[in-house]
Amino acid sequence: MPSILNFLKLVSDTTRLRILHLLDTEPLSVAELQEILSMGQSRISSQLSLLKNGGLVSDKRVGKNNIYTCLVKREHKSLLTDAVKEIPEVSFDEEKLEYLLMKRRDQARAYFDKLAGKFGREYVPGRSWKSLAEGLLKMTNYGVVADLGAGEGTLAQLMAQKSDQVIAVDHSQKMVEYGRQLAKQHNLKNLEYRCGDLQSPPIDESSVNLVVFSQALHHASDPEKALEAAVKILKPGGRVLILDLLQHTFEQAKDLYGDVWLGFSEIELVRMAKNVGFSDVTTTIVDREEELPHFQTLLVTAVNKKVG
Repeated sequence: MPSILNFLKLVSDTTRLRILHLLDTEPLSVAELQEILSMGQSRISSQLSLLKNGGLVSDKRVGKNNIYTCLVKREHKSLLTDAVKEIPEVSFDEEKLEYLLMKRRDQARAYFDKLAGKFGREYVPGRSWKSLAEGLLKMTNYGVVADLGAGEGTLAQLMAQKSDQVIAVDHSQKMVEYGRQLAKQHNLKNLEYRCGDLQSPPIDESSVNLVVFSQALHHASDPEKALEAAVKILKPGGRVLILDLLQHTFEQAKDLYGDVWLGFSEIELVRMAKNVGFSDVTTTIVDREEELPHFQTLLVTAVNKKVG
């Protein structure tokens, strides 16, 4: 953790301020920062190195890229917010960031639109009936459920059998329309499909008992923000269930399956869950595929510790 003097020294440079401001909004790679800031790779890398050594950013290897995240403490972020207001280029940075994120979403949406109507029948890494069963056994009396990143909603349809209401959210409109057809076909009147993003689901705050991410979190641009959104929509004492891939090195998953993250380590998911307000976090590796690349499925459960 940097000293106050070192912190002030690091943020006194306008380029570093612009980088921190961008990373505070969204984790980004060096190439993405180059695209937004219109600066050379060496200049950005040198500034990131200073920020990393100062404890203000962290990086994680994802495929061929290092993804950088802002680590500035909450009590110091107001200083950054005030400082960037004095930098004219920041508004342009924000416009370019939004455009970059829009391109990300469009690429992911195009991939999932192609899968509409196939999700329950085609292979998806880590999504096995064994892993789903392990997760379902952890929960009973679901109440109101939010299935975030639901796809066509195979799991949502199962949970609807023993829930008061299931809200299935997916960012592909075609996937949502297909799910609605299935719900109508099977007379699942308590199953509702909504189009929306994992990081800002169209669900009222403190309204659900259970949030499920089934092989969905590794598609989020910022998984921690998705978990933070889960906290907001959960009632006090509500639970989250995460089924995702254990961290792996199969880089082709990004192109083959539209993955953003190459899975997660147990410690990483525990840290993110606790950071956003979950408690009683448990992790279990529930499945390992026999065929290469031997994807393993990680099950995480946690409790929303906020009080009403």
